[in-house]
Amino acid sequence: MFVLDLSYTAPLDRIDALMEAHVAWLDARYAAGVFIASGRKNPREGGVILAVGNDRAAIERLVAADPFVVHGVCAYRITEFIATKTSDALTPYRQQV
Repeated sequence: MFVLDLSYTAPLDRIDALMEAHVAWLDARYAAGVFIASGRKNPREGGVILAVGNDRAAIERLVAADPFVVHGVCAYRITEFIATKTSDALTPYRQQV
């Protein structure tokens, strides 16, 4: 599993101008079963996405396709972790060491 930590590198007006494209990009990853949660940081300086998978290179390719990245308005920090304990609702994503 991966925590994708987005930090905005441009003013919010540039972020807002790309938000519709970013949300469409998110929706496609939810439909593919890769993203399981996402949202804005508070204060609004970026966002966080939880992604499932075992292939960091694949996640890096997904991130590179985010319109926010394509247009240079955010930077990602990707943290991989092994989700060995989850809520019952997330049991399908539980991993073994």
